[in-house]
Amino acid sequence: MTLSAKSLRWSRGGNLVVDDVTIDPVPGETIGLLGPNGSGKSSLLRLLAGVDRPDSGVVTLDGTDLCNLGRRTLARRVAMVGQHAHTEVDIRVRDVVRLGRIPHADTFGRDDGGDLAIANALEATGMTQHADRLWRSMSGGERQRAQIARALAQEPEELLLDEPTNHLDIAHQLDILERVVALPVTSYVALHDLNLAAMFCDRVVVLEKGRVVACGTPAEALTADMIEQVYGVRATVDDDGGAPVIRYRRLRAPVPSRMQ
Repeated sequence: MTLSAKSLRWSRGGNLVVDDVTIDPVPGETIGLLGPNGSGKSSLLRLLAGVDRPDSGVVTLDGTDLCNLGRRTLARRVAMVGQHAHTEVDIRVRDVVRLGRIPHADTFGRDDGGDLAIANALEATGMTQHADRLWRSMSGGERQRAQIARALAQEPEELLLDEPTNHLDIAHQLDILERVVALPVTSYVALHDLNLAAMFCDRVVVLEKGRVVACGTPAEALTADMIEQVYGVRATVDDDGGAPVIRYRRLRAPVPSRMQ
């Protein structure tokens, strides 16, 4: 058993943003959450993390309703990385990562396994050489990797990532996702890039206006018809050894060059 959702519905500001969503992963799976902007991916992650509570339905961890778990217990099992990370304090990367150890510290702030967990998290994200850099000196991509390292330092069994590749170049996108899927955890990863989802996710859940419109392996869910229906884009989907490869068609004809 792991982190699961059943019949989740949640409204925000009078708008229904998550509508009857059920996800029941196999422990250790990487689940890709897909859909256009405003489809409910980030809202669903917040419900899975226990940050917000659904209006109806239930999120369970090993069969127990998150509402019945203490924050400390939950933080030892579930780690989340949002799209944006801001701080007014210009702290070092190592101290950012150390924040992930707070749920494991005792009453006096002692954490016997903290140094090793921090070192492992920095290494896993390729941030060891940046450990003493100040937060404001780093690029958006480096900050994103530091936040992922902070989440890994929690030593979670469930990992929630909201657009983890947003600020990364191609090499680091591949690197981060390869590291995530190699972890012995259940991962929910919100992504915009369908090809990355096809490469790295065991299953994908496609959302449209808060509802699940496709769910299954990438080969099952990422079809040309679904892409046109949900994204309004025509595409060709080819098979590359079992993983779909998506090629998009231009929305408009190219403008002729005026250069002589």
